[in-house]
Amino acid sequence: MNKPAKPDALDREIVEALRGQLPAVAELVVAAVIDEVPSYTDAWNGPMGTTIAEAVRLALGGFVYLIGAGGASDAGTPLQPALDGAYALGRGEARSGRTMEALLAAYRVGARVAWREMSATAVTAKLPADQLARFAEFVFAYIDELSAASAFGHADELATTGRVRARYLERLAQDLLSGAPDDALVGAADRADWQPPEAIVAVLLPSSQVRAALSGLDPRTLEVTDESRDAADADTWSVLLVPSEGRSARQFLLRHLAGRNAVVGPARPWLRAAASYQRAKRVVALASDTAGAAVDSEAHLAWLVCTADPDALADLRRQALAPLSDLRPATAERLVDTLRSWLLHQGRREEVAADLVVHPQTVRYRMTQLRELYGDALSDPRTIGELTIALAIS
Repeated sequence: MNKPAKPDALDREIVEALRGQLPAVAELVVAAVIDEVPSYTDAWNGPMGTTIAEAVRLALGGFVYLIGAGGASDAGTPLQPALDGAYALGRGEARSGRTMEALLAAYRVGARVAWREMSATAVTAKLPADQLARFAEFVFAYIDELSAASAFGHADELATTGRVRARYLERLAQDLLSGAPDDALVGAADRADWQPPEAIVAVLLPSSQVRAALSGLDPRTLEVTDESRDAADADTWSVLLVPSEGRSARQFLLRHLAGRNAVVGPARPWLRAAASYQRAKRVVALASDTAGAAVDSEAHLAWLVCTADPDALADLRRQALAPLSDLRPATAERLVDTLRSWLLHQGRREEVAADLVVHPQTVRYRMTQLRELYGDALSDPRTIGELTIALAIS
């Protein structure tokens, strides 16, 4: 920005008159800002009011010094405290959650009031017209400098706060995944200024899909890299902890994640988000068979139950199929397929035949073999239950 020509150093008497006017001008500036900028009406009653009043005093004092010195300044002059005060004001606005709009409006009001009062003093002291015009330009150029300093302070505070909060949010997500104690999770949420939802759904998906997936989700959604995934994977995996409210929210989430190779855990109270994450991790193995569609863990509960203990499932299968152990492998395989279909179709021969693509008489023959091998056990509910579980996961 090209600044206007700075005024020549003013006569000492004018400068002293302006300096003596500073307390009254500062009070008028504060009163005008309170009256004309609604955002600051309440701010003056707390610590922020003291900060702003001090900044007004520093700004006016720095200005009077500059015009007394003909505009010359360096880091050691009263201008620097004024710029520092403006910078601090900008940071304070950001910490208060306000934009720069109100502060810039306050600067405009302050410039107008200060110019009105100071120019009256200058005119009374018979300041030449050309000097008065340059004096006016310098007033508003000075306000621009203060505004710029505040804008820098505001931006710096947002950047700093954003980085700190991002670290807090990441730590919160990690604590949730690790199942930290409730009091630790509540404290982490408070530090991150994060409003907990009633429930959370953990979503596992490739990191390359995260940005697109986040669009449209609740802004409270937390993200963290899934360190437990195989480091040899071509793409790293991330976990999204998505706030969830009701069944419709889940249906929306599944539609939103379609085509992203995502795995969606169950909804759990936010303090139990780790349970949703652990469930999603177990279902990841199914994602490779879905052609990119979102995998809903709730649709695979039977599979989860049957595979919860692989060793126990193997033992159960071996025990349940023991009557077939002495048969030739090919024969045993055909009978296992027939038994599985018979269980699934509740013994309806025509449906079993259609499922196996064989003649109904073939089904009858095989079932005769199975009854000879199992005896009365095929009428025992406990045996039927064990066979159903043993053959559910092929």
